[in-house]
Amino acid sequence: MNKIYEEVTNQIISMMEQGEIPWLKPWTGTAAGAISHNTGKPYSLLNQILLQVPGEYITWNQCHQEGGSVKKGAKAKHVYFWKLYKKPDVDEDGQPVLDDEGKQKTVTIPVLKSFTVFHIADCENIKAKWTDKLPEIPAKPLEEAERVLTEYVTREKITLETEYISDHACYIPRLDKIELPRIDQFTETAEYYSTAFHEATHSTGHPKRLNRFELGKVAAFGSEDYSKEELVAEIGAACILHQMGIETPSSLKNNAAYVQNWLNALKNDKQMIIGAASRAEKAVCMILNQAE
Repeated sequence: MNKIYEEVTNQIISMMEQGEIPWLKPWTGTAAGAISHNTGKPYSLLNQILLQVPGEYITWNQCHQEGGSVKKGAKAKHVYFWKLYKKPDVDEDGQPVLDDEGKQKTVTIPVLKSFTVFHIADCENIKAKWTDKLPEIPAKPLEEAERVLTEYVTREKITLETEYISDHACYIPRLDKIELPRIDQFTETAEYYSTAFHEATHSTGHPKRLNRFELGKVAAFGSEDYSKEELVAEIGAACILHQMGIETPSSLKNNAAYVQNWLNALKNDKQMIIGAASRAEKAVCMILNQAE
């Protein structure tokens, strides 16, 4: 393995050996947790767990009423809530139960209801409307990093979406598309490009590139395959920042925290990092347009 990849992975392992490192979301500008696009209110704890991805959620009808549309293939999520109904109170014999004034009492019955929602990242022409303040001193574009990213997505004909305030950074294999929050949602330039190159590294796994995953077959969140791919993407991002000279102590620490999170799903087997670094090397060479 190339010395650069050894150096970066050894630094990550060294940080991890010092104990648990908290991962910090590197962007702001969106309300915390999963919230209703319609009201701005956060969902209940149960729904937060079920929805998983933070950000705004909208119903199909609300989306279309606002002039948007749900992207083809987007999967709806179920939101659950208790609706209270009142009904006349009766005793065991079916006779009305009366209060002191002779009026029939009522009882409140909770009934579990559900409806379906979509994350606004899965919708076209729908923008977040419940946002926190953007950083006072936001991250700024770096010419060399922009050149590398732009040349890569242009060369590989990958769609890159960066113009919306969002709480969502992802690569969508079936669309061959990278979606990123806006750069001015980040306080640290290195963190923006770490996020961008993380998703770019994912995109190298497409079957028409390095073929790390099967198109149409989505690895379950937290599964071994999912965790291994996250290691590849994060190590790839860390190595690109290192090679381009834009790595910072805080960005590398966050890289290590992210790797540590996914390594826990792999029973803390640090050998997985070595295997991921080898795959990341191939991905980075493709992004940078370098020979291995």
